[in-house]
Amino acid sequence: MMALILFGLFFLLVMLRLPIAVALAISSIAVLFTGSGVFGLELVADIMYTSVSKFTLLAIPFFILAGVIMEQAGISKRLIDFAQSLVGHKKSGIVFVTVMTAIFFAAISGSGPATVAAIGGILVPAMVKSGYKKETAGALVASSGAIGIIIPPSIAFIVFAVVAGDQLPISIARLFMAGVIPGLMLGVGFILAAMYVRWRQEVKSGPLQGFTPMPRATGKERWKAFTGALWGLLIPVIILGGIYGGFFTPTEAAVIAVFYGLFVGFFVYKELNMKKMFDILVASSIQTAVVMFIVSAASVYAYIITTEQIAMQISDAMLGLSENPIIILLLVNVLLLIAGMFIDAISAYYIFIPILLPIMIMFEVDPTVFGVFMTVNLAIGLFTPPVGLNLYVATGISKTSLGEISRGVIPFVVSSIIILLLITYVPWFSTFLPDLLNIK
Repeated sequence: MMALILFGLFFLLVMLRLPIAVALAISSIAVLFTGSGVFGLELVADIMYTSVSKFTLLAIPFFILAGVIMEQAGISKRLIDFAQSLVGHKKSGIVFVTVMTAIFFAAISGSGPATVAAIGGILVPAMVKSGYKKETAGALVASSGAIGIIIPPSIAFIVFAVVAGDQLPISIARLFMAGVIPGLMLGVGFILAAMYVRWRQEVKSGPLQGFTPMPRATGKERWKAFTGALWGLLIPVIILGGIYGGFFTPTEAAVIAVFYGLFVGFFVYKELNMKKMFDILVASSIQTAVVMFIVSAASVYAYIITTEQIAMQISDAMLGLSENPIIILLLVNVLLLIAGMFIDAISAYYIFIPILLPIMIMFEVDPTVFGVFMTVNLAIGLFTPPVGLNLYVATGISKTSLGEISRGVIPFVVSSIIILLLITYVPWFSTFLPDLLNIK
């Protein structure tokens, strides 16, 4: 009965379009009002406060702030210019540029919607000018932006490590490195899907109208674009190099990213000023407040799931369906794909990690591999309707309806699911780099 109230009311409120954090809070409080919980309403505030007062979570507001600073500092535009100088002259060059830039900016912001907002304003019009339909352009940017929560530094991986840490210590540094190859694989999958869409469009309607390839950049032009983008390209090197070199923790790396972005914006590119800083601080504060409210509300929800043994009951039910690890992993992926269509990654971690991590441990699945394929599942949720955040950002940029862009995103969803299955059943893709670098 308690599980029915907890999950049923939550999904009902989500379907009614209430904010995820509000739905989590209301469904948790509703369970407490039944009087059968192991703690009372007076402990809700304590749990919410404790959940957001962890040192590791300080990385989230600083990475959000760093991403907003670097977007406003002109780094995204310079990354796009550099990518265009390399492959802009090719037939599908704009597709390569979009995915390459998304990967680079993902290594700066750690956020999917932030990546879409940073690159979409430039690249969606460029794709349309190259003959792609608006819904295809918006769909590619929305899909590519999802790489933002997989390529390190990833806010999602930080939250995963914090939530899973209640059951099993997991290294954020190992998760970061484990996300590199899967993130690149998704990028390749999106490129192939976009090329397939172009091929079908040309078969149906002939050569794309309005496409004028860029002239091949000269060595001098490429060097100029490279030097312009160099300060942006150095960011992931500094952040990840510092973490894996033992110079600072992921949380300290987020602070360094902020100061690096301020230095580049004020003294190198000179595109930041005090007026912009006010807007940057407001934007990053709002984003941080949203994330932390979700974390605090979801922590109460997760606490009920754990203490009332709901997680154990659901785990036993899933194990009762099959003892074949291949089937169990497939069921877990289906569950997470469906959940990702309705809720954000942070909420999903708090809801499902207490349920699924014990199952993964029982089947001897590496927790790092679980963290990666769970995050890839939720990344797919960022560009699938009805609640995909990236889709809503991309619809505004591409000036299309949600229905149009939802149709355009189908090839990218299919390619990402194929990549997801590879990552799930071939752990090597996630463990190769961490094991190579001896990151525990």
